[in-house]
Amino acid sequence: MKQEKSCGAIIYNSNNEVLVVKHNAGHWDFPKGHVEENETEVQTALREVKEETNVDVHIYENIKYESHYSPKENVEKTVIFFLARSISDTLVKQDAEIADIGWYSYEDALNILTYDNAKEILKKSYNDLLKL
Repeated sequence: MKQEKSCGAIIYNSNNEVLVVKHNAGHWDFPKGHVEENETEVQTALREVKEETNVDVHIYENIKYESHYSPKENVEKTVIFFLARSISDTLVKQDAEIADIGWYSYEDALNILTYDNAKEILKKSYNDLLKL
């Protein structure tokens, strides 16, 4: 079984709206991408968020969430998402990977996210955000 690892972030702006992206494959999720050689989880998350959305973020390194799934046969994927706060809010999508992008209220994001595991991570992150 091949192992893959990606990192990303659940990003909230100053209005507590969450950043959600529609990948070219058609599903709505959070920005994320594969860990490159000699890169930490945080470095990957920062790079992928910037590449896919143009947003600079502050990552709460001690608040993270894991998702595990099989994207295709004989592949097991782990995704680490960090709770993050946007430093800049200007969105510029990466056309090569992202079809649409936007800031959404918590309720709207829950409705737009494609996968149940993403919805569960959103719920946990929102609860954690309110504790900060």
